[in-house]
Amino acid sequence: MQGIAEKLFRSNTHGFSKYEEPRLSLITGFGIKGDAHGGEFVKHRWDAKRKPTQPNLRQVHLIASEALAELKPLGFDVPAGALGENISTCGLDLINLPLHTELTIGDEVRLLVHGLRSPCKHIENYQNGLLKHMITKGPDGEAVRKTGIMTSVLQGGEIAAGAPISVHLPDGEHEKLPVL
Repeated sequence: MQGIAEKLFRSNTHGFSKYEEPRLSLITGFGIKGDAHGGEFVKHRWDAKRKPTQPNLRQVHLIASEALAELKPLGFDVPAGALGENISTCGLDLINLPLHTELTIGDEVRLLVHGLRSPCKHIENYQNGLLKHMITKGPDGEAVRKTGIMTSVLQGGEIAAGAPISVHLPDGEHEKLPVL
């Protein structure tokens, strides 16, 4: 499987949306240089209050640009970066990747997939009614969370917008992504 890192984002504050960058520097075991969610230990404000020394499994957030495009006909204008993602992708079914999938971006950066991003009230605050379209029901009645995936950096390096993304599925039986 192959896709593209269409657009890149970061923010040095814990606001909701992030700012577009032409390039990002990723640091092994830390995340994105200059991003508020970077660090060895959890930086998500809610989780950091409860367990500040738990490992940071949310270093890099990816969301499919296709998920954002689905919102336009429903009357929502959600540009890439608006939901706090670091990377908007094209051509990958991110939310259906199995746990511990590795993503290679460009020639050197490797990310490890840990789970689905938990949709939060900030999405509803961003645009009224948006949250119910980011959590839908699948054919089996199970909740489908379209808010992207959370990863950590296995191998750092530099990436540029438009870089290719290769998917490396884990060996053995595949597990569904938990909600983080």
